[in-house]
Amino acid sequence: MSNIAIYDSKPYTRHSFEARNTGGLPITFFEHKLTGDTAGSAAGFDAVCIFVNDTVDAEVAMRLKELGVGLVALRCSGYNNVDLNACARHGISVVRVPGYSPPSVAEHSIALMLALNRHIMRAHARVREGNFSLNGLTGFEMRGKTAGIVGTGRIGTCAAEILSGFRCSILAYDPHPAEALSKNPRLRYTDMDTLLHQSDIISLYVPLLPTTRHLINDEAIRKMKRGVMLINTSRGALVDTAALIRGLKSGKVGSAGLDVYEEESDYFFEDRSEYIIADDLLARLLTFNNVLITSHQGFLTNEALDAIALTTFQNIQEYLEGKREKELSNGICPKCG
Repeated sequence: MSNIAIYDSKPYTRHSFEARNTGGLPITFFEHKLTGDTAGSAAGFDAVCIFVNDTVDAEVAMRLKELGVGLVALRCSGYNNVDLNACARHGISVVRVPGYSPPSVAEHSIALMLALNRHIMRAHARVREGNFSLNGLTGFEMRGKTAGIVGTGRIGTCAAEILSGFRCSILAYDPHPAEALSKNPRLRYTDMDTLLHQSDIISLYVPLLPTTRHLINDEAIRKMKRGVMLINTSRGALVDTAALIRGLKSGKVGSAGLDVYEEESDYFFEDRSEYIIADDLLARLLTFNNVLITSHQGFLTNEALDAIALTTFQNIQEYLEGKREKELSNGICPKCG
């Protein structure tokens, strides 16, 4: 029976995976991330299970091959932290969880919108201090506002459905429009420039690829409405953080809700309250009262955790049955992704 190493494990990871391990696979949970420095801990394992901030670059892939690891199982949808070509060269199959629970992430992005709009965090902090003033807490009605959705895959589609319930006008951009979504009378597909120019709220639902890195940069921000709200629950590097800070300082960006950050791996998922934040950009973001940052928790629902564990075990079982690379249901092709 194959041994599985699960990296970057937290209590909620252990709970969901132990509950779904009905086949009794031998599992070892590691709290540390899989990196070049920790790859040696994969010795004796046939498969490694990793998350968004673990790293399987060319060096780690070679080390895993030397240690006899044949499968990298991502318990997330994004795979920008894995060198697929290097894994293919070394005969290592890579699988992921392409759609564990789109509503979980979509609902979290809407929660960020509402919390920013109605200044929930500031209001909560005031009331706890006995300050019941409403000054500076004025928001706006979502009804009738234009929401720009960048990326209309599973998560973007869920977000569009929710925003339709708020009676927003929705502008959508995606190189591959969703046929079902295009029938939504409140939604219109358009080009990226039009979306940037006309949207009151812009929310990102695209994967991190070379073509989407820093999709939101100085040029994109210049095209936006003054006071626009920007939401990112996808991947941190979709947003050029320095450009975002400049937009916030100038007032062009009226508010920002971020569940991800491009240099999050040293901070997110961990308790760093006893340490100084050395990342100047992250530290600066935290000074804005119109920025709401959560620690990559969009996926963190009971339903999503269960779906992640279930799909991961299904992927591992297929591998144990002898399937490799593209034969696997959720295997990733190095050339086409």
